[in-house]
Amino acid sequence: MKFCLNTSTIKPQSLIRKIELAGQAGYDGVELWVNDIYEYIGQGGEVRDVEKAISDNGLIVPSMIAIRQWGDMDGWEYQLVKDEAKRRFSLCARLGSPYIVATPPLEKTDTKHLPERYSDLLQIGREEGIRPTFEYISFFKSVYRLADAWDIIQKADDPDSSIIIDAFHNWNSNSTLDDLRQIPLDKISHYHIDDAAKNKPPRSQKDPDRVMIGEGQIDLAAEIAVLKELGYDKTVSLELFNSELWEQDPLDVISTGLSRMKSLFA
Repeated sequence: MKFCLNTSTIKPQSLIRKIELAGQAGYDGVELWVNDIYEYIGQGGEVRDVEKAISDNGLIVPSMIAIRQWGDMDGWEYQLVKDEAKRRFSLCARLGSPYIVATPPLEKTDTKHLPERYSDLLQIGREEGIRPTFEYISFFKSVYRLADAWDIIQKADDPDSSIIIDAFHNWNSNSTLDDLRQIPLDKISHYHIDDAAKNKPPRSQKDPDRVMIGEGQIDLAAEIAVLKELGYDKTVSLELFNSELWEQDPLDVISTGLSRMKSLFA
């Protein structure tokens, strides 16, 4: 298992500093956000700086985030989304990431078009050398449950399709361990690990409610046991969006997260 840091966990830090901190804490990899890189370039940075920081710190890039609006737009606007997908996919491939997360619509409840649209992304991915991996978001209106995401993957019927598993979204959508057991090993691209605040029930939480693993109400040990049943031994990222953690020493936060991830998977 490769232990990685999703940089949202220490969001206020600069892009290069996030990479350096991941290396300093002993992570195997760093999961980057495309918009962070765009912002870095907009401020005068170069992609080669990011490449160097990744290499200097001995890190892999398990996946990057994200391509959006591919399920929202139609006509010429959808063509713009596909053009942007090519740019993002090319950037991810350059940084050595095998995957980019493909996020479903926020508001749309009609999902009949999503398998075909996802197939479009997969084809663009083949051209650019990267695989878009399907994401379900527990507080979105479109695809918020693991089982629904798996249904779309099956309907897309593409050998390059995959799904990114997330502990928080599983719990917050009332997805079950049996839902997880339905996903073949070769269709799991990556695993996001996180915990849920104790003061709110499922279906009521959003990204800022994620807390440090081991401090919430998700039975992470049970979920990891199912992943092991499936034979999953690839990559996992600590992915938090907690403003209280952002105010703490970032190295302490991610060191704690790494230690707890390793204990859970031991």
